[in-house]
Amino acid sequence: MTNVRWKRLVTALLAVLMIGLSGCQGTGGRNQYADDTTPKRKIAEANVGLGVGYMQQGNNDVALSKLERAIRIDPELPSAHYAIALLYERLGQKSKAEEHYQQAISLKSQYSEALNAYGVFLCNNKRLDRAEEYFMLALKNPLYKTKELVYANAGQCARRKGDLVKAEKHFRNALQINPKYPAVLLQMAHIGYETGRSIMARAYLERLTKVAQHTSQSLWLAIQVERELGDKDAVASDSMLLKSKFPDSVEVKLLYESERNERK
Repeated sequence: MTNVRWKRLVTALLAVLMIGLSGCQGTGGRNQYADDTTPKRKIAEANVGLGVGYMQQGNNDVALSKLERAIRIDPELPSAHYAIALLYERLGQKSKAEEHYQQAISLKSQYSEALNAYGVFLCNNKRLDRAEEYFMLALKNPLYKTKELVYANAGQCARRKGDLVKAEKHFRNALQINPKYPAVLLQMAHIGYETGRSIMARAYLERLTKVAQHTSQSLWLAIQVERELGDKDAVASDSMLLKSKFPDSVEVKLLYESERNERK
């Protein structure tokens, strides 16, 4: 799991805890009828909040002890299982992470945050078809407010699978919700270039530059796109920018290699 994705998930979890949604009704066992105001549940939720706070600080040992205590106090608290699943994934303990993702989902069937995170977990572990199932389950919750994140993750997973048609569909759905989503604009530019639609790729890169700064990846893609379109001035400008802003990047090495090949 990348640091950016992990921090985003942890921040989202903390936000949910702060507004008191962690005790929403689930679908199985005693949790369906649990009184969220009971002292036991409140103590468990407090420990989840502390654990997530320590996760944000990178203090994983203390975070783990708090989350384990939360589960001991209330084994049917979905947010505790979701939080510890994120932490176990961060720690590289995949089997424990999966166990707690599944437990969180079994306790709360419409736990879209957990469904989405579990989908990414499955995708990262090359279980691509199963990941798609969990992304679609996350999208079924009418109250889930950040569906563009799920569509973006589903699109990335489909692209990893090599299904560019499905990937493009998911990315377009994400952009319908949030037209200024930088990561998805870049993904659409990649798909345009990879499918021979360089004009489309250029259009998405132009949209990207209006909402975010260029990265080494987006500049390298822009150079390749403009080469295809024959705009030597744009190639020269983007190449100079890539070399000056990201001199140690992998993309600069690729650029120099491509320039050497052109001179042969």
